[in-house]
Amino acid sequence: MHAFDVLGDPVRRRILELLATGEQSSGAVTEVIRAEFGISQPAVSQHLKVLRENGFASVRAEGTRRLYVVDTTPLREVDDWLAHFRRFWDQHLDALGTELARGKRERRKGQSRD
Repeated sequence: MHAFDVLGDPVRRRILELLATGEQSSGAVTEVIRAEFGISQPAVSQHLKVLRENGFASVRAEGTRRLYVVDTTPLREVDDWLAHFRRFWDQHLDALGTELARGKRERRKGQSRD
């Protein structure tokens, strides 16, 4: 499965967001995903399996619990691919940063006059 096929699913993206905060048990992931998406525990397990089989997550056993963590290797590959396109938005973001800084300076000037 291609990385963008894996990341194209909103449930899998949300699971990765959860795992990005640190190691999570499958039960903790399932609890959040069930509340947010209303899907069953087996469906969450299937999404975890897809992430694991495609290298986006790894799992380790701790007693009866399964603990998942993000594996960044495929994300680095996605980032490398996106690097070809960054020039399209970096300039705009730099310009936005300049405008935000200008607005802050003008607000400070206005406050010091009051």
